[in-house]
Amino acid sequence: QVLLVESGGGSVQAGGSLNLSCATSGYTYTNYDMGWFRQAPGKEREEVASISGDGSATFADSVKGRFTISKDKKKDTLYLQMISLKPEDTAMYYCAAGCYYSAYDVLRGPGALERGEQYVCDYWGQGTQVTVSS
Repeated sequence: QVLLVESGGGSVQAGGSLNLSCATSGYTYTNYDMGWFRQAPGKEREEVASISGDGSATFADSVKGRFTISKDKKKDTLYLQMISLKPEDTAMYYCAAGCYYSAYDVLRGPGALERGEQYVCDYWGQGTQVTVSS
């Protein structure tokens, strides 16, 4: 059984920093991506940052230069360091593992086959709340 447990969330003022941690257990798919996502009230969940099995990181444009993602393989822990926090960073932050691009085909209508890829993750934590006040 794979378990992901986030910690480190809290309330800070704008310009402050927080460090999130995601402790994993039972997760052995190290070749897959791990990532952080967030969802604010009334908004869709969005990817914040991800890190591949070989350590390559990607970030959402809104957090580039402010957030850093890393992982400690020995501790089986994923981290998200956040600095210069803004009120718009307020959201529930989720850790995810076993992430990859999955191809899909959707028939939109007669002869209208849409093909694409979506980023999916097999395992999710329960989330940790981050609140940034102005």
